[in-house]
Amino acid sequence: MSPRKDTQKSRGFSAEERAAMKERARELKAEERANKDRAEGERDVLAKIAEMPESDRVMAQRIHEIITASTPSLSPKTWYGMPAYALDGKVVCFFTSADKFKSRYATFGFNDTANLDEGTMWPTSFALKELTAADEARIAALVKKAVS
Repeated sequence: MSPRKDTQKSRGFSAEERAAMKERARELKAEERANKDRAEGERDVLAKIAEMPESDRVMAQRIHEIITASTPSLSPKTWYGMPAYALDGKVVCFFTSADKFKSRYATFGFNDTANLDEGTMWPTSFALKELTAADEARIAALVKKAVS
């Protein structure tokens, strides 16, 4: 093996990915201190939403409202610097700002703890450019199903 030359690009994590991992480490420490305090989790989520560019902030705020109203059993928390919602400490769903990883769309997604199984294949994340009333109803229904 030859040593890596300075002109070669690293195939490791991007700066955004490293920042997300560092943020997750801070979140884990905060979770321990807060002992899964729902109010503190909600403050953290709302602070993350407030940092987002306007288009993402509007969607994230609305998704937060939908989730907290339709599934109060989920606890808001941050997860890799993103708003997320957990059941028994395990993240069920999350919102990723388009700006977070310099993507062309925001994402609303579910982890494998979500009870969304349908046949042999089903969607676990959705691209978002804006939210319509139909989208909001679908999100509420999916989140309710995810925790059923």
